[in-house]
Amino acid sequence: MTRMKIVLPAMGEGVIEATINKWLVSKGSIVKEDDPLVEVATDKVDSEVPSPGSGVIAEILAAEGTIAKVGEVIALIDSDAETQPDDVIKVENEVKRIRDTISAVREEKIAETRVARELKSRTPSGKFLSPLVRNIAAQEGISHQELDNLKGTGMDGRITRDDILNFIEVRKRKSEVVKKPEITEMAGKPDMSVTSDASDEIIEMDRVRKLIAEHMVMSKRISPHVTSFIDADVTRIVQWRNRIKDSFLAREGQKLTLTPIFIDAVAGALYEYPMLNISVDGDRIIKKKRINIGMATALPDGNLIVPVIKNANEKNLTGLARSVNDLAERARNNKLKPDEITGGTFTVTNFGSYNNLSGTPIINQPQVAILGTGAVRKMPAVIETPEGDVIAIRHIMILSLSYDHRVIDGALAGKFLNKVKDLLENYPVDTLQQ
Repeated sequence: MTRMKIVLPAMGEGVIEATINKWLVSKGSIVKEDDPLVEVATDKVDSEVPSPGSGVIAEILAAEGTIAKVGEVIALIDSDAETQPDDVIKVENEVKRIRDTISAVREEKIAETRVARELKSRTPSGKFLSPLVRNIAAQEGISHQELDNLKGTGMDGRITRDDILNFIEVRKRKSEVVKKPEITEMAGKPDMSVTSDASDEIIEMDRVRKLIAEHMVMSKRISPHVTSFIDADVTRIVQWRNRIKDSFLAREGQKLTLTPIFIDAVAGALYEYPMLNISVDGDRIIKKKRINIGMATALPDGNLIVPVIKNANEKNLTGLARSVNDLAERARNNKLKPDEITGGTFTVTNFGSYNNLSGTPIINQPQVAILGTGAVRKMPAVIETPEGDVIAIRHIMILSLSYDHRVIDGALAGKFLNKVKDLLENYPVDTLQQ
């Protein structure tokens, strides 16, 4: 008998630790390869850690409720001698890979910090700032922009200690002038504390709901949200889908909903307008090469999760339908893997699944935009024909795009929305397999 180490595996992008929620085995339990051993929770998702081999649980090293680091040994398994060498090598290699990854990330962060410090030694216009001046500015909350506008009396216009102290004193006097009205205004605001009586039911938020709440508040605080709307005529798509859905299910073994069609159109629009497929890091814009589209999915307990379809633009409609159905099903059954909810570059949320006409979705940070799809309704619409305009009953839906106004202006958002509309209204149903 040989002993196999069970380590906490990598749990997704940026995740370095997890909470041990519940052990599914105990000391002495017999397990087979891929059997679930323990339920763990991160700030992104709850998941199970499978056994890397067969054997008997010899020791459990991480107690329930404790926090374990990625790569840390959390249990030991006594395995068969015949299978042990390969398993041990596999585990040791995985531990080495995880440690190397953590080391690389750490070195990258150190390098980024060094660059950031170098950049902060100068203002946006290139004005040099001494360490003393930078320290004083940091303590007093003085921005680089304010320092850029400050006239220095030192050599070559450098800002001296006296320059910044005088600036602080002037700013302090100005703030005292406007402080009194602010106090008076605050005094008149109503008390926003919530009261309850014996007839009210008190419901404690679960861990996931707390995380969602924090994420939403953080997103609104970071990004100045703007939402634009547009109507899309999806009559051709709806009629085509109703006509071929049964044959599609028989041929592909997959249900064909409207969601993969919407995601296909969004992926096409992002390919043409890649500046919506970005993230913001301080004063830098990170333009993502991959188009990874998250789809907001409601869970049975009322919470929300966003599984991600990786490289959505490289999949055909059948592939998208398979991904949508698989991820949605496993999301509802808490079977998603950590890397299946990370790495998204854009999100789609479907208000129409609950017959809502539209909504103003909140951006899923660190993304910069999110598209909401409303309910498809039969409505009278004006149709242009060679013989003139006519009124006809069409299937209409509202698309709503919330975007980060720091980096996306109305013109770009409008072009993107129009592109999604165009791709939906001219979806190539005639060329698809019937």
